[in-house]
Amino acid sequence: MLGDIPSDHPLAALVPLGADGLDRIEAVTRLWRAINNRAVPPDARLTAQQRRRQRHMLQAVDGRMNGASYREIADAIFGAARVADDPWKTSPLRDATIDLVKDGLSLIAGGYLGLLRRRRR
Repeated sequence: MLGDIPSDHPLAALVPLGADGLDRIEAVTRLWRAINNRAVPPDARLTAQQRRRQRHMLQAVDGRMNGASYREIADAIFGAARVADDPWKTSPLRDATIDLVKDGLSLIAGGYLGLLRRRRR
C-alpha cells in the first residue's frame, strides 16, 4: 500500500513489458487474487523437487553460517543413519552437502533472482 491511501481505494500496477513481461503480469494477477481473497493458483515456476532442493540449500547455508560441519549438515538434511551408511570422505552425500552449501551461497549472492523467471525455450 502507498502511504496514507486507504486500503479500500483502487491501486494500480505499472508492469514493464520486456522479456519478463508475462512473468510480471502473472505475479500481479497472483497478488490481485491474494488481496481479494481469491484462490491463488500454485506457482508453477518450480517443481516440487526444485522447491525441496531450494529448502535444503538454505538449510545447509544456515547450518554452515552457524558453524556446523558438512557432516552435521548432512545428518540434519539426509538423516544420520543414511549418512553413516558410507565412509564420510568418499560418500556421495558429502559431495551433495558441499554442493548444497555452494549453491545456497550463490542463491544468497543474487542467484535468487533467477527463481522469479520462467524458463524460456
